[in-house]
Amino acid sequence: MHDRALHTRATLIRAAAEVFDECGYHGAGINRILTRAGVTSGAMYFHFKSKESLARAVMLEQATDVTLPQQPRGLQQLVDVTLALARELQSNTLLRAGVRLAVDQGGPAVQDDTVYKWWADRFREELVVARQEGELLTAVDDAEFADVLVAAFTGTQLKSQISTGWADLPLRIMSLWRYLLPGIATTEAAARITLDSERRLPWD
Repeated sequence: MHDRALHTRATLIRAAAEVFDECGYHGAGINRILTRAGVTSGAMYFHFKSKESLARAVMLEQATDVTLPQQPRGLQQLVDVTLALARELQSNTLLRAGVRLAVDQGGPAVQDDTVYKWWADRFREELVVARQEGELLTAVDDAEFADVLVAAFTGTQLKSQISTGWADLPLRIMSLWRYLLPGIATTEAAARITLDSERRLPWD
C-alpha cells in the first residue's frame, strides 16, 4: 500500500475513533466521519467496505498509540500495564473508542472476543515471567487469571466511565489490585508490589 493510501487509512481510523468516542457506534454516521477525516466516500470504501468494518479496525487497532511499560518484568509490570491503560483511557481517543466499541454488543463486537484475547495474551506474558520468578501461588492458572483480569479491568473501566468519565479509573484499578493480589501472589511478592495510582511510571 502506498504512503498516501496508508495516510488516508490512518486518517479515517482516527476520525472514526473521535466520532465513535463522541456518539457511540449507532450514533456515528458515515458522513460525520468523512467530514471529520476530510476524505471522500470513495476513499473510505477503498479501505473499508462499511461502517462496521471501519469500527472493527478502530476496535482492533485501539492500542496503536499506547506505550506500555517494559520493566520491571512480572507482576509489577502487569500492575503497571493496567495503570498505564487506566491513564490512557482518560485522554487517548483511539484506545477509548476501541474499548467502547469492544463492549458494545450492538456493534461490531457482537460475538467477537478477538480484542479481549489479545489483551489476555499480553497479560499472560507477564504472568509467565511472574511464575518463573516465583511470584505466583502454585494454584494460579496463568491463562485463567489473564482472562479474569481482562474481565475485571473491563468492568472496572465501564463503572468508572459511567460514574466519573474515567477520572477515578487509576484509583479504581489500584483498589482492584488490592483485592486480586492476595489471591495470586506469594506473600513475599505481594509485599514488593507498588500500588500507587499517582506514582511515576518508567516512561513518565
